[in-house]
Amino acid sequence: MVVATSVATDTRVLREAQSLVDEGYFVIIVGRNVRDDYVPPRGMKVYSATSGQGLRPSSMASLKTKRLSPLLGAIRWILLPEHRTRSFRAWSDSAYAIASPLKFDIVHAHDFTALELGSRLSLEHGVPLIYDSHEWWSGRQRQYRATPMTDRREARIERELGRNAAAVITVGESIAGLLKAEREIKDVYVVRNSFPSFGDTSKRVASPPKGIIYAGRIDAYRELEVIISAAPGISIPICWMGDHDNQWATHYVALARKIGIEILSAQKIEAVTAAMQDAGLAFVTHSNQFESHRLALPNKLFHAVQAGVPVIATDVTELARIVRHYDIGELYTPGDSQSMILAIKRAIARHSELLANVQASQIELSWDRDEQVLHSAYQRALAEHH
Repeated sequence: MVVATSVATDTRVLREAQSLVDEGYFVIIVGRNVRDDYVPPRGMKVYSATSGQGLRPSSMASLKTKRLSPLLGAIRWILLPEHRTRSFRAWSDSAYAIASPLKFDIVHAHDFTALELGSRLSLEHGVPLIYDSHEWWSGRQRQYRATPMTDRREARIERELGRNAAAVITVGESIAGLLKAEREIKDVYVVRNSFPSFGDTSKRVASPPKGIIYAGRIDAYRELEVIISAAPGISIPICWMGDHDNQWATHYVALARKIGIEILSAQKIEAVTAAMQDAGLAFVTHSNQFESHRLALPNKLFHAVQAGVPVIATDVTELARIVRHYDIGELYTPGDSQSMILAIKRAIARHSELLANVQASQIELSWDRDEQVLHSAYQRALAEHH
């Protein structure tokens, strides 16, 4: 597996890797700037490739946690695409140097940033390639200037290399449809970011709810400012649990604390699960400002489902489709704090009904189902190669 993340917090990569280990594979992961003290699960070996500094001198601290002046913000907005390009290119070169001498039977390229590297390794070693599209890359969240020429080039690369992959998998039906229609990829396997079953949760969840938990990165484009606006009209306590080492959080976490929102650092899955069950409701929120957001199916949704907890979710395409289909929570209009308040009131009023619906949906929305699709993609890739 090649992936341009630090691995340790990449739940999709680790869940897929663990599923393959359980099937008898030995999984080698080449990540990006992996912490030296990270110990991978059994059956895996993790290497760390460096991403370099891009346009930033090694002596200069990162600006991601600093509140920038308008001038520095504008300069960052202009230069960031080039910085990202150089950084990912440096990672790819470093990862190739690590992976090329190794022996392996299949290459699993996680997301577009690893696709060219994965394709190169696949061709040079004569092994099949699996392309795992974690999001609709062309519509991804951006906090920098438009890059139309780069976007067209990347779409062409994704089309050409994706069509040549032995198998393509992605996270939801909407992105699968786009990969088929716009990238001309015939068969796409949908392996959702679901969670393994936690067993019977019917008696663990507080009802009526005692609070609402948001668990995930505390950053822009997650509708957290809407939660701040809605908080005075919400009758139960709110808690955010997640990393908040970024510019957005520097300002908004202070505002959230002033109005009584509890802020905790990122917690282990077991702790998050217990907190959601003690609270009784979970936020699954993201903006609709980018196409990737409208198509996203966050792992927060599946975590809440397996914990047995109804959700307050943003009414955007893929997320809303699942919440409506299984009736596992209440939806609110993106950016509308009054709509969020009303959604929470509805969820509290019909909480026992929502609990029963969540319980009934757990089998279909579990990793036990999705890992079978992953195994099918691997079986097909290896069978066609041989």
